[in-house]
Amino acid sequence: MNVINRLQLFNFSKINIRKIQSNATLVDNCQNVHNRNPRNLEYLRIAHRPHGYHLERKIPSYWHKLTLTRSIKYVTFEVEHFENGVVLSASTKEWPIKKRLYRCQDSAAYINLGRVLAQRCLESGILFVHADPDLPDCEKTNLALQQLINEGISLSEPLRYIHPNPWDINRPEKPWEIHEN
Repeated sequence: MNVINRLQLFNFSKINIRKIQSNATLVDNCQNVHNRNPRNLEYLRIAHRPHGYHLERKIPSYWHKLTLTRSIKYVTFEVEHFENGVVLSASTKEWPIKKRLYRCQDSAAYINLGRVLAQRCLESGILFVHADPDLPDCEKTNLALQQLINEGISLSEPLRYIHPNPWDINRPEKPWEIHEN
């Protein structure tokens, strides 16, 4: 391909780019919309949430669950999705975290793991996490959970929106509608 053909292709692509100037023309030219976010229904609170069986002692009713794994030397916090397993994790095994800590099991390690996990959750769009009731109730774990709350992560997931029947008295507000005063 010679230089003239390349220039013609380059100029042609610039002309096509300049034709579309605003978002309104983009929307008018759009034929299909493909949602590439697999968690969209969870954010709208209409996705299926597992309920388990009524005879089970612990009913797993969450989209994302926070779990803690302790070993002799290290601590790991993980956010698990009910279908896909571990989505996010923060651990004192990770070198960037480990090199800034004095010890991998002290209170400062738990606080910093809470900060790092909260930042990763916010970057990935996870705002609500179900705190596992099996988390040990100790001071260090409470420090990490408090740090998650301070950074903006809620430790309880909102209720699932269930479409009301026409004869229902109570009609919950739809989570996707915005009411401005």
